Amino acid sequence: MPHLRNFPIVDAPHGVKRQVLSENEQIMVVAFAFPEGGKGDLHQHAHVQSTYVQSGRFSFTMDGETFDVEAGDSFVIPSNALHGCTCLEAGRLIDTFTPRRDDFL
Repeated sequence: MPHLRNFPIVDAPHGVKRQVLSENEQIMVVAFAFPEGGKGDLHQHAHVQSTYVQSGRFSFTMDGETFDVEAGDSFVIPSNALHGCTCLEAGRLIDTFTPRRDDFL
């Protein structure tokens, strides 16, 4: 079994809490806890991102298109796609990045 680490919970903007759950050089899994009204500002990065909505409801914007997601939904954000979200109902997102986001360590 791999060595499991306890990563700290980090305050992100707009009341969001971020915690790395697991990582290596190729991949990283991160949990984001959002209060209702919390935001993930529009941004882009070279990493491919897969998002799973563990709980809550969110409105996402990706490359100018807006869509709503809820618990159980998942989708992929391509490398360098401009994206962000607003939390409509408090919840938690589980994001996987490849390669690892070193800026989160």
